[in-house]
Amino acid sequence: MKELVDNAWDADAETVRISLPKPMTQEPIVIDDDGSGMTEEELKREYLLIASDRTQRRGQFTATKHRKAKGRKGIGKFAGLMAAHTMQLETWARGRKAAFALSAVDFEAADDIERLAIQVVAQPSDERAHGTIIRLTDLNQGLAFPDPDRLRQLLIQEYGRQDGFQILVDGKPLDVDDIQGAFSEHETTLDAVGPVRLRFAISESKCRLRQPGICIRVGGKIVGKPDFFGLDEADDFPRKLLSKLYGEIDADGLAEHVTADWGALVENSELKVAVRHFVEPILRAKFREQYARDINLAQARLQRRINERLAALPEHKRAFADRAIKKILGKYYGEPESKVEAMVSVLLEALERTDYRAILDHLHQTQPSDIAKLAESLSEFGLAELAVIAEQAYTRMQMLDRLEALCRDPNALEKQVHEALESNLWVFGLDYSFFSSNKTLKRQIQDLLGKHYTGDRADRRPDLLLTLNYANAFLLIEFKRPGHILAFVDYQQATAYRNDLGPYVDADMRIIIVGGAKGADVGDQRNWEKNTELLVYDQLIVRARNQLDWLLKELVGGKRG
Repeated sequence: MKELVDNAWDADAETVRISLPKPMTQEPIVIDDDGSGMTEEELKREYLLIASDRTQRRGQFTATKHRKAKGRKGIGKFAGLMAAHTMQLETWARGRKAAFALSAVDFEAADDIERLAIQVVAQPSDERAHGTIIRLTDLNQGLAFPDPDRLRQLLIQEYGRQDGFQILVDGKPLDVDDIQGAFSEHETTLDAVGPVRLRFAISESKCRLRQPGICIRVGGKIVGKPDFFGLDEADDFPRKLLSKLYGEIDADGLAEHVTADWGALVENSELKVAVRHFVEPILRAKFREQYARDINLAQARLQRRINERLAALPEHKRAFADRAIKKILGKYYGEPESKVEAMVSVLLEALERTDYRAILDHLHQTQPSDIAKLAESLSEFGLAELAVIAEQAYTRMQMLDRLEALCRDPNALEKQVHEALESNLWVFGLDYSFFSSNKTLKRQIQDLLGKHYTGDRADRRPDLLLTLNYANAFLLIEFKRPGHILAFVDYQQATAYRNDLGPYVDADMRIIIVGGAKGADVGDQRNWEKNTELLVYDQLIVRARNQLDWLLKELVGGKRG
């Protein structure tokens, strides 16, 4: 049946209707298209000519719509006789209707199939009529009964992305929900974009989809190639799962950002970024829902073999190894287990064989009574500690480079910067790396939020990070997006938080407000409340980088000495 749909495609049809018989009936299979149809002479001289190369006669593209032709050898037109014993064809073109019937018996009785005695009947018709109808009757009882769901699953992968070509199977147009798997639909309204409708399915089939990804439709027309909305760039997402994704986004509000040739959205489109921020977390959540079990099972099988080696690692390395192993399992999902295990083994060996680990083992084995060896071991331990500090400093330098790139992105959000910095408080100064979350304070804040931030203030809840350091001092950091220009009103907002939290905090509280730049109305800050500071992200990063530069120079100088 797909071969017959291919013929309709080559005939520049816009709509193909396929009707399948109800189970246990004698109804025919009907394929009806509104293509160019065929004349009587065309039927006799070309259609019934078997094994003739269409591309040699007409070229590789169709006449009207310039589609890439699918038919080649001229055999597919008789594919219906694989499913049925009789095929009837009616076609309309140029005010004439032509028809013929062909049965499997005709093929069996013919000495030469190119000389089949087929009678074409022609008669006048409406000048406007065009198209072809094929009826397959007396279905082959040795085959399974036609399944509309399986047919849609086959056809959508070939034709689901085609504009101007619609296929209906038993009255239902091909759509995303015809993919065998978990189907999801989400709608929202985005600022500047307007209504957005996301519809996608995650295939359950072991075979990869032919055209995976999410297509963007603007005004009903597909723009560019399928996209994975960041999943293809994420290190923590298994690449093989991308081939299971199939869907579409309707976003007419993107029309102004479509290139003239309709081949893509304009580069650096902030509207596409907004759509991506909406789509990516939804895709991740659905994939996690459907495939988390597979990843967890794979991890469990490996875990039994590596638990003993993990137990032998120092505690700080054990936590790092566990995170790294999970990342490997996610990134190489679907790869042979032996290959993944080899990667995990290399990771563990690297951690086991570090000089730092060897020195710790040596220090542990040294007896306190052996003063000389103990002194030597402590000296080695100190040098190793310096090496670890130097390595950490270099790593932090790389982190600052990434943070700087994030902060200079005009599309970066407050939430993204918050997530990047909440686990890297050392950026604000070396003292802050000792801060930690205080659960008691957290409960008090939750009580406060429930009492103070309701009604008109419900949408003004603080975006803050409260921590308690070794000196019993509290730090409140108010994050703004990198594109935000700090103003006096931001200072007032932060001090209002301090006033709200005053009854719950006995110790001093320092407030840092971080944004993209300082506005003209900030003015003289000397009259502000003490322990309140406005910082620009660039300024914050430069200050942190200078501290690390000094530390690295001191370490290098110490080694030379």
